[in-house]
Amino acid sequence: MIHLPLHIAKKLRQLLLPGEKIPISAMRHPVVHKMLEDAVLQKQQISKAKALLFIPGKESMSDYLHNHFGISDLEEYINTLESEEQSRAGNVAISGNSKLQAVRTFKGFLINTYDAVPAVQNKKPIVIQPITGSYTYIYDYENFIPDAAVTIVGIENPENFRQIEKQRYLFANIQPLFVSRYPQSNDLVKWLSAIPNNYLHFGDLDFAGINIYQNEFKKHLCNKASFFIPGNVEALLMQYGNRELFNRQYNPALDYSQNVSPAVGTLVQLFLQHKKVLEQEVFINGM
Repeated sequence: MIHLPLHIAKKLRQLLLPGEKIPISAMRHPVVHKMLEDAVLQKQQISKAKALLFIPGKESMSDYLHNHFGISDLEEYINTLESEEQSRAGNVAISGNSKLQAVRTFKGFLINTYDAVPAVQNKKPIVIQPITGSYTYIYDYENFIPDAAVTIVGIENPENFRQIEKQRYLFANIQPLFVSRYPQSNDLVKWLSAIPNNYLHFGDLDFAGINIYQNEFKKHLCNKASFFIPGNVEALLMQYGNRELFNRQYNPALDYSQNVSPAVGTLVQLFLQHKKVLEQEVFINGM
């Protein structure tokens, strides 16, 4: 998946304010050029030498960021990238040069569970069982190893991650350990690649969700990874599917069934048949 640079993300946040416009010279980047081509950004020519950029539709931009960059919350994305900026204080102390060496001080990911999950941290047995209303944050993920029988379930959306108890019915046949895709970094997939556990991607049942699964996880984890598709997915699409979101995401020039598993290919055909997609939050209500 293409990366959205922090400085461009900040400019987009500014443009999302009512009536805001920014000189095109302040946003020169290939991703900006692509946004202009896709019409989620537009240009207003002021003079021969000056042009302004603006966002014609906030909702279209939100969908575009989700579909092309996997960003469901721009503010959270910016905060995450800023929190991962390198600490230079130690370099100053030893060399007087804050740019001597890049040091990453914030890494890891959030985990959650509704039942106790045995694991090993730094060669010591532990039990993961967050207190209600809290999560567990794994910093030293290189030395965190869940029990081999546990299936790692990656959750795209924060609301689903917060309310996993209400979605227990979906995972009755496995012992799950839930991991949050946010904050976004390479740490999660590095950890998943290093442990033997299977990975189940639990996200939106739409083109963007499949794109996140294929490009962020499946291509690295191969046969260890699968995409969560409930047995009653067609009934859910018919009753709760979002036709407007389908229309915003669907590009008839793309072959969405290419290089996907048979199960995901069948799901794509259901999208096309019903011209609807399904957002992950529907499962919180026990659908």
